[in-house]
Amino acid sequence: MFTGLVEGMGRIRRADLRGGEMVLSVEPLFLMDRVRTGDSLCVSGVCLTVTGKRSGVLSMDVSAETLSCSTLGGVGPGDRVNLERALRLSDRLGGHLVSGHVDGIGRIARKEARQGSWLLEIEFDPALSRYTIEKGSIAVDGVSLTINRCRTGRVELNIIPQTGRETTLLGESPGGRVNIETDLIGKYVEKLMSGEDHGRGKKAASGISVKTLYEHGFIG
Repeated sequence: MFTGLVEGMGRIRRADLRGGEMVLSVEPLFLMDRVRTGDSLCVSGVCLTVTGKRSGVLSMDVSAETLSCSTLGGVGPGDRVNLERALRLSDRLGGHLVSGHVDGIGRIARKEARQGSWLLEIEFDPALSRYTIEKGSIAVDGVSLTINRCRTGRVELNIIPQTGRETTLLGESPGGRVNIETDLIGKYVEKLMSGEDHGRGKKAASGISVKTLYEHGFIG
């Protein structure tokens, strides 16, 4: 689990494809000395496991499934990525809950300078819009951002100077692809309220409905 508060950027040293999968080698561009083999690392929004560390370069395996649903399949030597180590239970949750399980790939539709900050408009699969709300959170390439405005298949975001300096987001131009992860809590709420089959061959009797939430004071 992560917070979406990127610690810094890394540089891709190698991206070796092996039978439909990839071995990724990343050099952190900041001090990241407390990383061990087996640790989880969020790489531009994708949760990967560190499989080796040598001379400050981290190695990670990327499965065919991850390559198919994220932008990592298109990276190469010299490209920069956002890095964040896993959240500890004692840490402050300054961003929002980010799992590192990408929902899909978005495209930058608009990028505009606004005094010291930038406005980004990102388009993505309209099916993900049910998890986006104005002033809610979304992770873009692993960066926790607040949604200014949203409509079907699009969100508008503001990138402050600090975020612009410490992440890869402002290095992207219109048309650039980014990893999108929508609100984790919203997905669980939807699942519980749907009464969907949870894999046991029968419908889940969650007991949660709009009526239940109203009766217990969660909504008015």
